[in-house]
Amino acid sequence: MTFPPLVVPKGLELIAPVTGEESPNRTGSRFSFLATDLGILWDDGDGGVFVAFGDTYGEGWEGPGAGARTADHRRNVLARSTGGDLSAGLSLDEVIEDAPGHAAEILPADPRRRLESTVIPTAGIAVDGVQYIHYMSVKLWGVPGGWRTNYGGIAHSRDGGMTWHKDRDARWRNSLLGRHRFQMGAFTRDPGEPDWVYLFGTRNGRFGPVYLARVESARITEPHRYRFWTGAGWHHWWRRARPVAPGPAGELSVAFHSGLGLWLMVHLEDKAGRIVLRAAREVTGPWSDGQTLVSGQDYPALYGGYLHPGALDGDEIYFTMSQWGPYNVYLMRASLAVHS
Repeated sequence: MTFPPLVVPKGLELIAPVTGEESPNRTGSRFSFLATDLGILWDDGDGGVFVAFGDTYGEGWEGPGAGARTADHRRNVLARSTGGDLSAGLSLDEVIEDAPGHAAEILPADPRRRLESTVIPTAGIAVDGVQYIHYMSVKLWGVPGGWRTNYGGIAHSRDGGMTWHKDRDARWRNSLLGRHRFQMGAFTRDPGEPDWVYLFGTRNGRFGPVYLARVESARITEPHRYRFWTGAGWHHWWRRARPVAPGPAGELSVAFHSGLGLWLMVHLEDKAGRIVLRAAREVTGPWSDGQTLVSGQDYPALYGGYLHPGALDGDEIYFTMSQWGPYNVYLMRASLAVHS
């Protein structure tokens, strides 16, 4: 039997806020948003990093937590970082705008709110000059940590993130009982297999286990081309997918750490009030038990947890973390120790 590696995080630090007017990025005065969440990160393939945020609020937001629709609400916004020393924070150099100094909503929702409440990015990846976002179409919010989606979908941009297209065929419709396994996602690639893109997925909400699919990199927007990991091989039917990591899991982030030669997975464990770190030698697992990366006792109402792609070769990782109050995003750092 193959045992997974044990990677233990230590020395956690909050580096700096990423969003909010009190952050170094002064997102209120520069980009017209005071509060937002998530902070999904991916290498844009052109020397920078894209940062996608969820429901975003500007003038009129009072907090803590999400604001009113009248508080300059945008369901999602997109920023770009072009580098800098992460030990000083994550700099946001520009945003996609719909007016000077105003971050645009890049993925609009159906105007019929009874059909679609919001559209939230869950992952991003760049392939051959094209940007892709996995997003969830939220039908309605339920109990804390629980919500219902219409579908998980993939949007793409061919102009560096300026405009996005939501192809109606690039969607995984949710089942009637809300059990489709790829409503939230995490894209990644194996450096040794550049022709494939991997998509980790969970059901709507934060309580299900983690599943895995893969697709040829040229076919990302074709759901029927995906093959799902069964524990023994790849199958064309998503219902044959078997968990690669147990739940409860939400807000996934997966990447290969070249310094360790290992795969890392970060996700929220909502019921335990913590963000955890798992590791594996192969993308299919077996994955280690979740080690506490951030505790809700230290950072109440935490969620998210997205690895920075520019810090995956040393003995430290950087990642974004959200807090419901005051509903903003922070850059975190932790050291890693590998135990054999």
